[in-house]
Amino acid sequence: MKQMKNKYRMKLIKNMTIVAAALVLSIALHSCGMYSNYKLPSTGMAGEYSQYKNEPIDSTFLGNLDWKEIFTDPVLQGYISKALENNVNLENARLSVEIARAQLLGARLAMLPTLSLNPSGASSQFYDIGMDRNWTYNLSGAASWEIGVGMVPLNTRKQASQVVLQSEAYRQATRAQIISAVAQTYYALVSLNKQYLIYKETADNWSKSVEIMQQLKNAGRYNEVAVVQAKANYNSVLATIPEIERSILETNNSLSLLMNEPLSKWVVNPNSTPLVIQSVLDEGVPMQYLANRPDVAAAEHGFAAAFYATNIARGAFYPKITISAQGGFTNLVGSAVMNPGKWFLNLAGSIAQPLFMRGQLISNLKASEKRQKQALNTFEYTLLSAAAEVSNAVAAVDSKVTQQQYIDIQVENLAKAVEYNQLLQTLSTATYLEVITAQQALLGAQIQQVSNEMSISNASIALYRALGGGR
Repeated sequence: MKQMKNKYRMKLIKNMTIVAAALVLSIALHSCGMYSNYKLPSTGMAGEYSQYKNEPIDSTFLGNLDWKEIFTDPVLQGYISKALENNVNLENARLSVEIARAQLLGARLAMLPTLSLNPSGASSQFYDIGMDRNWTYNLSGAASWEIGVGMVPLNTRKQASQVVLQSEAYRQATRAQIISAVAQTYYALVSLNKQYLIYKETADNWSKSVEIMQQLKNAGRYNEVAVVQAKANYNSVLATIPEIERSILETNNSLSLLMNEPLSKWVVNPNSTPLVIQSVLDEGVPMQYLANRPDVAAAEHGFAAAFYATNIARGAFYPKITISAQGGFTNLVGSAVMNPGKWFLNLAGSIAQPLFMRGQLISNLKASEKRQKQALNTFEYTLLSAAAEVSNAVAAVDSKVTQQQYIDIQVENLAKAVEYNQLLQTLSTATYLEVITAQQALLGAQIQQVSNEMSISNASIALYRALGGGR
């Protein structure tokens, strides 16, 4: 009879093992999608991008050059270095990377067993029956390991890895923005200082013109209208100077904030020339240029993170297997106390299958799938936007450089016109209106010349940033 019971028990255990193995195998076959690694779609812009993202990096490519090779002005280099060291936004971006890495570490450790040490002791005594005091103690440890058939911990770790990469890309993008912002502010300050000198020099020259016209009026060659008109123009120049001084102050303050320094007046190189980055495109925008941009990389890692988030939502449908063990040394066995104590070991296993959360799980999965689609749309739009930004920056540099050539010639000719008119004025062959008109035209052209130089620098900086600069 005893042999039959043992035989029946062994057969039951065998059948349960086969059923459990079949259940696990069936679940694994149906959930194989949760084991897949992220990959980009093979069609559309994302498919074209995937062909270039893993190509070897060209160290001579503009976006991969160290920023010091682009911004060669030593004064500007010092300001950029200080900003990269002190800027609050860049420091916050660095901390964001550290936060993402800490979360990744947590996701990795979540796949390990849980260990705990649980020492305890107690004492009891019944005075009414005169029993001696009893001491009980328990020196135990426990271990628990959760195995998710849905591979939730593994997908969580992969998702956290993508978040780290996304944070690192954002940090490079922030670095590029800071470098660009410092450079743009610097060249704006150079431009304002040049404009200030132009207006001061013009004010001095027009002051002399007022004196000359006053003398010519006294000599009977001009009337009061000429003197009044000359004074009006002279005062219009004087009225512009305070506005330029205010702009210089505000630009200095902006540069101070970028470098996280107390408000100061920053020195610039008075002989600084515009930053010119030559065109890098003949036709269209090659995808390898876009793949170099940190915002594009960040958008792709965001899509990858959404992919693994969908895997996590899908894995929540499947059971979790928990294996636990407890062992130690104790003198308490049930309600009995024995001395000396004994060693003990308990092993247990359980399977938890969600049953009554199915509606919530389905909605979570659908929402994750939609967020994944949103992330893909954002990624592809980022590629389109990046291509437009590169194309616009190239066109801006080319047009502004060409425009500068004509403005330089214009300034040169207008300067001669002013000189000739002033000479003719002394010979009484030029009217005061001709002199004033030539002076006004020259001033406008000089200001346009300086402003266009700043536009060239800004367009070149935009092109540097658009091509993935920030190294």
